[in-house]
Amino acid sequence: MADNEKFSVKKIFNISYAHRLLNYRGKCENLHGHNGKIEIKIESPVLDTEEMVADFNEIKEKAGSWLNENLDHKTILCKKDPLVILFKNTNQKLFLTEKNPTAEILCKIIYENLAGMGLKVKSVKFWETDTSVASYKKI
Repeated sequence: MADNEKFSVKKIFNISYAHRLLNYRGKCENLHGHNGKIEIKIESPVLDTEEMVADFNEIKEKAGSWLNENLDHKTILCKKDPLVILFKNTNQKLFLTEKNPTAEILCKIIYENLAGMGLKVKSVKFWETDTSVASYKKI
């Protein structure tokens, strides 16, 4: 294979979640929900012994499980958000971030967690709506 060739695979996931942004002027300062779409891209210059970049089932199991357990049907808030105390006191399912839970920050969180599971993630794209997408990849 030539040095400038690469193989890649992508797996798409859908989640539903709520969030809001602190210190923001606009609609997203209010708690609201989205149906998000997440694209996981894995890339390799060579195929494995099964002639694959990665097994779609492995991606589904690892990434799908992490997304379902952590983000799907959760309220995603910054740890500094005053709503955190209220939501914890009412046993609401939360996912807390160090920074505002923007699509960009969620991309990076997803990327880092999946890479930590051994997936060779090239990039993560996160559609907050059908027309608004953020992405993250390490350079």
